[in-house]
Amino acid sequence: MMNLLEINKRIKQRPPFQMIEKVLELEPNVSAVGIKNVSVNEPYFTGHFPEVPIMPGVLLIESAAQLCSLVIAPENAEDDKLYVLLKVKDFKFLKPVVPGDTLNICVKCTLAASGAYEFSAVISVDGQVKAKGVMLFTSIEKSAVYSNET
Repeated sequence: MMNLLEINKRIKQRPPFQMIEKVLELEPNVSAVGIKNVSVNEPYFTGHFPEVPIMPGVLLIESAAQLCSLVIAPENAEDDKLYVLLKVKDFKFLKPVVPGDTLNICVKCTLAASGAYEFSAVISVDGQVKAKGVMLFTSIEKSAVYSNET
């Protein structure tokens, strides 16, 4: 199990973009279960949809992606590498996520080969699946992000 301070040592995101607040289970290179508490005070709710606040689907994917990075990034990760989302496949949003929900995010590595990682993800609230899908990741050199090469 990991608390917020331990998670902060391992992932690069910070509020308001840090989505994983607690890790309940973590088996490196295999799977993880994490928690995200959805608060009405999150900045995106002011515009997504003011009368009926719904967490954007892209942020549900980001929540799962941040948990996946904990599964594939070793505890003593190299500072010159980033694990990035390469592709999102077959993600389905079954029920809206609203303020007050506690997301239970489960990710499982289904493929790890040649620097590529594929994960299945299921996001649920109180046992009801809200979203699920597949994501593909790779590692890149930080220096390649802002290089002039195309």
